[in-house]
Amino acid sequence: MAVVPAYSRIGALWQQRMQALREYEVVRDGNAFRAGFSNSFVFSSEYEQARHHLETLLSRYREVTIDEQFRGKEIVNDGGTCFALEYRQDFSSPAFDLDRFRAGLLEDLTLVHGIGQATRKKLNSRGFYSLTDLLEHPVLRSRAHQVLACISEGDTSAIMDLIGSRHSKSHVSVLGTAGLHEPEDYVFLDIETLGLFSRPIILFGIGVIDNGQLVVHQYLLRDITEEQAALIATVEHLSTNRPALVTFNGKSFDLPYITDRLAYYGMGSPARIPHFDVLHFSRRRWKDQLPSLRLTALEREILGIRRGDDIPGQMVPEFYDTYLHTGNIGPLVPIVEHNRQDVISLALLFFHLLEESCGCH
Repeated sequence: MAVVPAYSRIGALWQQRMQALREYEVVRDGNAFRAGFSNSFVFSSEYEQARHHLETLLSRYREVTIDEQFRGKEIVNDGGTCFALEYRQDFSSPAFDLDRFRAGLLEDLTLVHGIGQATRKKLNSRGFYSLTDLLEHPVLRSRAHQVLACISEGDTSAIMDLIGSRHSKSHVSVLGTAGLHEPEDYVFLDIETLGLFSRPIILFGIGVIDNGQLVVHQYLLRDITEEQAALIATVEHLSTNRPALVTFNGKSFDLPYITDRLAYYGMGSPARIPHFDVLHFSRRRWKDQLPSLRLTALEREILGIRRGDDIPGQMVPEFYDTYLHTGNIGPLVPIVEHNRQDVISLALLFFHLLEESCGCH
């Protein structure tokens, strides 16, 4: 009996599962109600374009190998091997006015437990305008001291938690804590998966800033068996000196998904580091102005970026499954490009929000 290659067996399995468990629906173009926050749909025009694009890719890349197309390199670690790609582009990050940010925190009396807006006004009328002023208050000085200690220690996560507990997790001052980090500390993360949860991650995109460039590292699975190696390579970026994670919907999706896949392999969870979810800040800023807050919509409306032959993120599993099933690398091309642009747009949108809201220049 003929031996079926491993990728074909795996590809056939995922083909069956995805036909039964497709996690999106195709909806009529212009359905603004569905275009808000949800990613569980694809517009009909996008769907038809993507299916046509897939057929074109299969024809165009029939004789092309993965090494010829991507010119990546194989990396080896304790999890095995995976395929690593690197892309660089010039990138200018705005300077952050840290003094202005700290001054704003010191003037925010409501960071002290028990002080609301009404109490703040009363305290102002009595000459208490800053947290340091409250050190002279007979009742509130101990609480003010605790808040000042938190701010002075400079622990970004602790300060984010403090502000979020008194205001909201998407408050502009929570975003402002990003200024406590150098641009080189930021780790921009986006993943591509075979479904919503408990399925393999097939591409990890990591962006870092280095010498005036945005460097996008991508760890691609040539087959499902390379996931553990790609996980290890990705998590290493979150273990550098003072990293700060930046994602788009990563608190609900990317980071829990990675944690779930690490647990699948019996590996520990990623280190707890400051996490800036750009979707949360975008909702606060543009929810009443834009019909859609998907990353592709924001990059178009806010950044003026219009993608060419992109595929909807919801259709990535089908494209990757076609690659597994056929061995043709064509379907991988738009997946890699889609992920890379997601990372680039994430970095641009993050700094746009910082520049607009937090006194960057």
